[in-house]
Amino acid sequence: MTTEDTSLRVEEAASTASFLETGDPPAAAGGTRNGPSSPESSLVETSGGRCTWLVTPGRTPQRFAASRHSGADVALMDLEDSVPPAEKDAARANVLAHLGQDREAGDGRAAALGLRVNAPSTVHGLKDLVGLAESGLWPVVLLVPKVESSRDVELVAQIMEANRKLCQIWALIETPRAIENLTDILRSPALAGVLFGAADYAAAAGCRLSSKALWHPRALLAMGAAAAGVPAIDSPYFDLRNPDGLQRESKEARDLGFLGKVAIHPRQLHTIQTTFRPSEHDLAAARAVVSAAEAADGAITTVDGHMVGPPLVATARAITARAGDIPAPTDS
Repeated sequence: MTTEDTSLRVEEAASTASFLETGDPPAAAGGTRNGPSSPESSLVETSGGRCTWLVTPGRTPQRFAASRHSGADVALMDLEDSVPPAEKDAARANVLAHLGQDREAGDGRAAALGLRVNAPSTVHGLKDLVGLAESGLWPVVLLVPKVESSRDVELVAQIMEANRKLCQIWALIETPRAIENLTDILRSPALAGVLFGAADYAAAAGCRLSSKALWHPRALLAMGAAAAGVPAIDSPYFDLRNPDGLQRESKEARDLGFLGKVAIHPRQLHTIQTTFRPSEHDLAAARAVVSAAEAADGAITTVDGHMVGPPLVATARAITARAGDIPAPTDS
């Protein structure tokens, strides 16, 4: 393991490992994250430490079931950008019907069911939230678009009321104003995670939809999420004909600290999952660090000539956790 590989922040590594092991919201440095803690309200379950989201338009209910069994970690039904205004009421009815069927089926093997509503500042967004509240049918993940302040998150949380224990609120960060107000947004105790919206950000900022143009807001979001102790998921890659571009952008997001990435087609899932999964080389190096630390009984030791202390051990444990290989910590 190189010095660069092991230079991650201790708090980020520890909180990520906790998120992957238990599904509970990662604790922010110096404290704990406010939010539900009962088993039924756990965060999105991950598969082998990977977190992939697959988007399905709300206007195509025939694809909902396939999305849930696609191998993604979150099957995200969408009522916003993928649904034309004239079809939004029908799409909302499709989603509510599927949520009711899902409650009856109770398939624990399927992906967690998510829903992107329309922005709460719009008529259709209010209709979405009212429909959910009146039906009592809530997804595991509620993705709120156009979030630009903590108030946007708190408004949704107030509408959810008692259902907050059953549904997580994730904020879609997709405007320059949201990046400017990131500290305020991430301070919301109701927030479970954040997702970057590259296309809307590029449109709002007047910049190119490219990795180079969007590197700065992506880095700020990943850093802010780590500081707040919440997971961050990267935006979709929109060119379905370019698997190399998907792999490149997935690696960039992983290196910045994102936990996973959104897919817009099932064929993108494998590339995303394999990119965010630790490589055999990284996993072997991490296991060597953990093994050496346990043999040293907490004392500083060396692995392949590199000094290994508590920060590097925490990073190594986070890597093994992402692979589903979580050694028990040594009692101190």
